[in-house]
Amino acid sequence: MQANESMTAISDLMDGFGRAARSAAEVLGIARTEQKNHALRAAAAALRAQSQKLLAANDRDMHAAAARATSKALLDRLNLDDQRVEAMARGLEDIEHLADPIGTVLAEWTRPNGMVIQRLRVPLGVIGIIYESRPNVTADAGALCLKSSNAVILRGGSESASSSAAIHTCLVEGLRAAGLPPACIQLVPTTDRAAVGYMLGEMADSIDVIVPRGGKDLIARVQREARVPVIGHLEGVCHVFVDQEAELGMAGRIVLNAKMRRTGVCGAAETLLVHRRCTATHLAPLIKMLLDAGCEVRGDAPSVLADARVKPATEQDWYSEYLDAIIAVRVVDDVDAAIAHIHRYGSQHTDSIVTENSATAERFLARVDSAIVLHNASTQFADGGEFGMGAEIGISTDKFHARGPVGVEQLTSYKYLVRGTGQVRP
Repeated sequence: MQANESMTAISDLMDGFGRAARSAAEVLGIARTEQKNHALRAAAAALRAQSQKLLAANDRDMHAAAARATSKALLDRLNLDDQRVEAMARGLEDIEHLADPIGTVLAEWTRPNGMVIQRLRVPLGVIGIIYESRPNVTADAGALCLKSSNAVILRGGSESASSSAAIHTCLVEGLRAAGLPPACIQLVPTTDRAAVGYMLGEMADSIDVIVPRGGKDLIARVQREARVPVIGHLEGVCHVFVDQEAELGMAGRIVLNAKMRRTGVCGAAETLLVHRRCTATHLAPLIKMLLDAGCEVRGDAPSVLADARVKPATEQDWYSEYLDAIIAVRVVDDVDAAIAHIHRYGSQHTDSIVTENSATAERFLARVDSAIVLHNASTQFADGGEFGMGAEIGISTDKFHARGPVGVEQLTSYKYLVRGTGQVRP
């Protein structure tokens, strides 16, 4: 097929998706809560019933990814097992049990002339979601958009194509069971990169907002090329600061979990900062713990002296999102120096302080300008499910519209309803 013929096929495909999504969004905009919940319940049941088909599809993706020498961290993102399929099904049920945000009156007031004004929560309309690796995003994103009455066009990565298609089939089964149009949740069937470019540049009449979820290159491309608003983040350069008044046992548990629970998630800690006044008691044990757990440590001069296995850090290490079993370690003078380091090198994603001093903690919480800031807790809690939001499409580091976990409420807008009795403006 010639290039122009291929592009014509892509444009025809994507334009059809856009028209179908617009029509579906109109239906969803007036759909009853119970109808949406019925679809979510039925989709969860389909995931469980078809789990072996899902795992077989995922096995094909895993074998193809392994043949391409994909990193261990990315393989972990891609991998599905019985527990993860069950987690996807429970995630749909958790979203079902969330309050329906659509139609919520956010504010109401009466003007001196008698007009009554309401601010009402409404859907965004049609959402385009572009993501890589994680097939569970297909379930989470589709369900969140459905609950918030948004039609969605999903474009997953080529590495998870078989897995995403199998999951999408279950979502469509749920929609049909509830009498909703299958076009409420559409999955782009081609892995041609031109489909991404078309979504970003040629579908402004069909798509109201784009949500990217993936690596730095994907996010940067979306933010550079999109002709519609974008909700996204560039990367998760997350920090844990161990203060001089941190209890060592707690600090060890938090640091190990923040780095090693799942190294490939965006909430994984990438840099450990340690207060200079506790280096004699805390630095070497924390580093040893990480090294013994199989984590590579790249550190500043005091960190290298603390353990011969530590590799000298470069300036680039402080900016790095490893998404792997690697962490950078630096000794800082005090909480203000930790905050300054985070402001310079961080990505405004998720940062944590470990300390028993409440005043120090409050200073850190107030001054660190990140979407999520924690005290005495692991950065791996940067997750919509852990926030009680059922699930999330991603963690936004934007300050416009949505910040932090992007869940059901973050996928809505609002409009004003004004009720009068014949008023005219003088």
